Amino acid sequence: MSAVTTSYKLNKVTLFTAMAAALVITSGCQSLKTASATNQPTTTIQEQPQKLESFNITGKIGVTTPANDTAEAQGGSAFYAWGQQDDRFAIELIGALGIGKTNIEYDGQTATLVSEKTGSLTANDPETLLKKATGWQAPISQMPYWISGRPAPSDSAPEMDAQKRLISSVNGEWTASFTYKGTDKLPSKISAVQPQGNKVVMTINH
Repeated sequence: MSAVTTSYKLNKVTLFTAMAAALVITSGCQSLKTASATNQPTTTIQEQPQKLESFNITGKIGVTTPANDTAEAQGGSAFYAWGQQDDRFAIELIGALGIGKTNIEYDGQTATLVSEKTGSLTANDPETLLKKATGWQAPISQMPYWISGRPAPSDSAPEMDAQKRLISSVNGEWTASFTYKGTDKLPSKISAVQPQGNKVVMTINH
């Protein structure tokens, strides 16, 4: 594990440079202008609910699936690096949930996954793609908002703490809770669970 972690850290700068270049090419100049405008301060969370912030983060993600009639409960984890621009993203997973090093990209319309085990797969959305490749379920489309400390547009019942930070939110069958370090405004950990027993825990280094 130490060798994987060391390699992961050494490749972060190269990875983010490559992801940034790919996102800039696919976004075009107008998207860059939009991204710049998006970064302007807003007064409330509700003012621009459809806008996604750009970010580069790293961390670790763990996924658990419940037992059923044909299989026992399963779990897996991976280190990740995630680059986001508007509704486009590129994610690299190392130690990726049993399928080896994995890259996931989404251009706002089509999601693509490439891994050593599965080869190249595509789907209309990241959730379908992840389940198709690994069998895992995760609220990937909501994560960019949650990582930025905001409820997704389709969330219900978001709750804030005394510092106006998002501490819980509900999206369909997913209930997410958020952990912060000290007075940080952005979450350091997101935990999302479903009643059936699916669970995703994501640590975040902003």
